Amino acid sequence: MKPVRVLVVDDSALIRKVVSQLLSDDPQLEVVGTAVDPFDAREKIKQLNPDVLTLDVEMPRMDGITFLRNLMRLRPMPVVMLSTLTTQGADITLEALEIGAVDFIAKPRTDQSTSLARFQSLIIEKVHMAAGSGAQLQRVRARRSNRITRERLIQPSGVLNSRIIAMGASTGGTEALKEVLSVLPAQMPPIVITQHIPASFSQRFARRLDRACALNVCEAEDRQRIETGHVYIAPGDKHLTINVDAGGYYCCLQDSEEVSGHKPSVDVLYHSLLNCRPERVLAVLMTGMGSDGAHGMKQLHEAGATTLAQDERSSLVWGMPGSAVRLGAAMLTVPLEHMAEKLVRYSQG
Repeated sequence: MKPVRVLVVDDSALIRKVVSQLLSDDPQLEVVGTAVDPFDAREKIKQLNPDVLTLDVEMPRMDGITFLRNLMRLRPMPVVMLSTLTTQGADITLEALEIGAVDFIAKPRTDQSTSLARFQSLIIEKVHMAAGSGAQLQRVRARRSNRITRERLIQPSGVLNSRIIAMGASTGGTEALKEVLSVLPAQMPPIVITQHIPASFSQRFARRLDRACALNVCEAEDRQRIETGHVYIAPGDKHLTINVDAGGYYCCLQDSEEVSGHKPSVDVLYHSLLNCRPERVLAVLMTGMGSDGAHGMKQLHEAGATTLAQDERSSLVWGMPGSAVRLGAAMLTVPLEHMAEKLVRYSQG
């Protein structure tokens, strides 16, 4: 196989050097060049024809978002954003994912060897994933560009069946979740979500969803009661679990070790629901890299829960849902454009 050709775009000479060196340690990656700003990047793309771009979100002369919009319009290609873990960085990165970036990674701490080792492992994995997502990315973008604005689904007559909907997602999940939740009616069973996202991003992500939805969306808090018509997003640095008592469901946050390589972890969320009448649980796994959530979904399925996985064609990365399907954990695979309808149907008594 030919190495994946990578162009590193960042205004910091140190970051360009560090990222280039770390990527070059993988024999299947070839850093074909670096660029100091979007104007330099535009010329380097023409000259070097890279397969994947790593792109800084904050650069002089032209910001990363403006450049990304132009790139997706004129020469669409897989892009991994290098983000700062700040409020501004969170907003810009979430906007970049909305425009069409495949994924993002927080900039490394160059003064800590353990941080650099972790960063290297992640960025190599994400660049390989981005390179392999090219055809799928084109299908996802085509679906978005051709999509007629969907009207919000009408809640059918009938009583909500006291279900709880638990959703898990990772790469591509911020936009996939928005596409589903934004068309759901205001009266739905409570929805709890674990999305792999940094701690500084999760509250901003919840606010963006809240503005787009009829449902009330918030970042989950410890001991928070779960209510109909509400969506609860796991904080980016805590595991979200669900407990039940005489008063109903409530959120619990755990500051424990990573599970399945993640914190928050979908497996942790799903395992907690085994103690909450699984026959009332609707578990959904959506686009994402890796296999987090597959084993938890398998256990829920065996305990009587209804389990759905996003289908391969509509997933940017079919890692998590694909793992669930291979384990026999998913009762049904569902295209993203039909997922909201399924949730409404299963919420009825």
